[in-house]
Amino acid sequence: MTDRIFSRQFHGAAGAEAWRVLPDGAFAFFRTDSFRLSARFVDAIGGLVGEGDGPDIDVRGDGVTVLIRAFKGHEYGLVRRDLDLALAITTAARGLGLTAEPAAVQTLSVIPGATERRAIMPFWERVLAYDRRPDSPDDDLVDPHGRLPPFWFEEMDELRPDGAGTIHLVVWVPWDEAESRVAAGLAAGGRIVRHNREENFWTLADPAGNEVDIATTSAPDHAE
Repeated sequence: MTDRIFSRQFHGAAGAEAWRVLPDGAFAFFRTDSFRLSARFVDAIGGLVGEGDGPDIDVRGDGVTVLIRAFKGHEYGLVRRDLDLALAITTAARGLGLTAEPAAVQTLSVIPGATERRAIMPFWERVLAYDRRPDSPDDDLVDPHGRLPPFWFEEMDELRPDGAGTIHLVVWVPWDEAESRVAAGLAAGGRIVRHNREENFWTLADPAGNEVDIATTSAPDHAE
């Protein structure tokens, strides 16, 4: 895909301030004051999409979450037309007097760990009725309906002696929310287990040793 757009470019594009790129794609949340207004906004988005594939939309009485997915069949990545659609959706929201709240965006992933992930993936695939992700079938399971959290399977050299962290969660948050979310976890009794600066995540543990990654994607150039 020659017109691929990465998170840093998406976040830095003029007019894209409402949007935050996470692993599933580009998200935005627009606040409304009624379900009727939310429905009007969805109708406006439908007019932008036409007969093509549209975004995933969660409609509530207090707001609308829009996800422009990064998966295109067996390929992964946001492209120029995705950014164009995001900008058009923002314009439609503005026309209805809606305000974007990027801090409301987040997603959740679940990470089971094993010394041989091939031994445990079939179990989770069947009990969840999930599919293998097309571009990473040996690592990831996804909800075929796109509603529930994805599962990524970690290959571990050895299980942790105390059993803590053999399965943990990943909370994906916007690039400008990650540090405050980490600080909130520490203030609530958590501790930092590791911090991977290169891949933009912190692993925190609660007082019982259960782990969660606070992860994010690249900030725009001007935010660094």
